[in-house]
Amino acid sequence: MALSQRYRRLAPLALLGAAGVALAGCGAPGAAPGGGGGGGGSDDNTVTVYGTIVDDEAKLLQESWKEWADKEGITIKYEGSQDFETQVGTRAQGGNPPDIGIFPQPGLFADFASRDFLKPAPEEVEKNANEYWTEDWVNYGTVDGTFYGAPLMANVKGWIWYSPAKFTEWGVTPPKTLDELVALTQTIQSKTGSAPWCAGFESGTATGWPGTDWIEDYVLREGGTEVYDKWITNDVKFTDPEIKDAFDKVGEILLNPAYVNAGFGDVRSINSTAFGDVAAKVADGSCALTHQASFLSGFFPEGTTIAEDGDVWAFMLPGVDEAQKSVTGAGEIVGAFSDKPAVQKVLAYLSSPEWANSRVSLGGVTSANNGLDPENAKDPILQETIKILQDPDTTFRFDASDLMPGAVGAGTFWKGMVAWINGTATDEVLSQIESGWPQG
Repeated sequence: MALSQRYRRLAPLALLGAAGVALAGCGAPGAAPGGGGGGGGSDDNTVTVYGTIVDDEAKLLQESWKEWADKEGITIKYEGSQDFETQVGTRAQGGNPPDIGIFPQPGLFADFASRDFLKPAPEEVEKNANEYWTEDWVNYGTVDGTFYGAPLMANVKGWIWYSPAKFTEWGVTPPKTLDELVALTQTIQSKTGSAPWCAGFESGTATGWPGTDWIEDYVLREGGTEVYDKWITNDVKFTDPEIKDAFDKVGEILLNPAYVNAGFGDVRSINSTAFGDVAAKVADGSCALTHQASFLSGFFPEGTTIAEDGDVWAFMLPGVDEAQKSVTGAGEIVGAFSDKPAVQKVLAYLSSPEWANSRVSLGGVTSANNGLDPENAKDPILQETIKILQDPDTTFRFDASDLMPGAVGAGTFWKGMVAWINGTATDEVLSQIESGWPQG
């Protein structure tokens, strides 16, 4: 299976910092951000779209809008690049932006909007956003009180994958609170005499990002939205007690040699284990539990049945109490560098339930658009993910590391997780991560 935008999004985001540098450093005299109609379409009915979605998923993206575009007489030219975060800034500054950009981080999107590179969203797009998306998602497309873009796709993190057959054998059930998760871990360890959890942080130059997902999930569930939102802006610092508490709670599992790293080695083997390699260990029952987003379903061996009574299944990381429904996730925000009529039509379609149903029915992705029929998702975990995203009682927060400055979120935070697993003291790690925040 080719690397998809879903987990590519969670990996090489070090470019986010580089994108900020590119925007700041390319302001040559005479540059006029945001002027004119903008965009790279060659004629009024051609719309250029630029994003991070590549390979097979890029083909599915283009398939998702082809029938609609043909009927409208619009030619959509899509270009995907894993260097999007840097190149989109260079192109915008050089006066050659795409008509539409699909931004994988709200922070990068907001940066472009605040610099007047992006056009405010058309009225129909804003109407769709308010009707089909939650207030949390609409806010990610709003900058300084102006709505610039609607979300596209979305995912939910925090799934705990397990073997239903093994749970039956051990006489255990999915926990409903974080305390019950610890008790479940202890029970499995006592029954099997081996480590229940497996984890993999290795992801090339992005090694460490799976660890940030662990911390983000615990900060949101234990500290609530107030702490989480202040953490993103550094009003709550990494060195503050609320964040250290999250590290301590995660450490009860990840730093305990009795609990990790099933099938791979000791605690330090987490850093050398590729994040996707844990899937096979869960499928064969040698690893009882692993924490990973819904895209892990793409890593299970061929023939693995993902179902509540199948080879593997998953439950959402619970909260402090049973009533808590807080989740972290990620997705894309669509912004326009051009306001020509064909671009506005494409933006409106991409913000609609019609497009969401078209794309999700092709497989592999989810959306938080509440006009989406969950049954269009072929993967049962993706169906569950859609239900969580559409639940009005769900509290959703975007991946914190994607909202922090690149020097932190894709820099010191990733590196800090690696150092922490390697045995560096928590206080030292937290100070090191905090040092990445820009000063002044």
